[in-house]
Amino acid sequence: MKKLSALLLLVVLSCSSTSLVENWKNPDIVLFDAQKVLIVGMTQNQDARESFEAQLQKEFTKRNVEAMQSLDVFDVSFTDKRKTEKELDDVEESLLDKGFDAILFTKITGSENRESFLSAISRLDNHKGRFNDDYLDNQDIYYDDNYYDDFNVYHAETTLYCICAGKDRSMIWRGSIDISDPKNIEKSVDDYIQLVVTAMEEQDLIFRKEK
Repeated sequence: MKKLSALLLLVVLSCSSTSLVENWKNPDIVLFDAQKVLIVGMTQNQDARESFEAQLQKEFTKRNVEAMQSLDVFDVSFTDKRKTEKELDDVEESLLDKGFDAILFTKITGSENRESFLSAISRLDNHKGRFNDDYLDNQDIYYDDNYYDDFNVYHAETTLYCICAGKDRSMIWRGSIDISDPKNIEKSVDDYIQLVVTAMEEQDLIFRKEK
């Protein structure tokens, strides 16, 4: 039944400007609840980042889950330079001290013109690592003006990480999402967020479907 539900989800969401191409959940996790979530949108565009994080925060608030935008947690200078692994370890410890137990991390990873099909498939098979690893591998997004070519399809990922005290800091869930030729950015962001929320509800991750 769950497989059928996931298939229907893919069909419905593919009709939007956004489509879910991967919906991976850690097989060791049945349910996952978080008390305080950090929302991180990785992009050079400050306005887009603020808009995305704010809209996603509202979805958490509507479900009585505390969430904060990275713009309200990190110093303004946080993205001014690349971070080392040690610096990101310190960030995680600071987040734990502030009561955070999860990070929802979203980034645009590339385009159809930049990636070969095989490299995209190999990347989808990697479900290991921590928030630190993910941030380190992709922080050029902030600094490389030529990171994206002109293209019609953006490849994006939203990943849920556990940073729970006393537990392994690991990947809980990842959704890989394609955004097709986004003419209306506001609508594309809204579609993307609704897709993420629906996918997480289906997987019993923080959000629960209303009965």
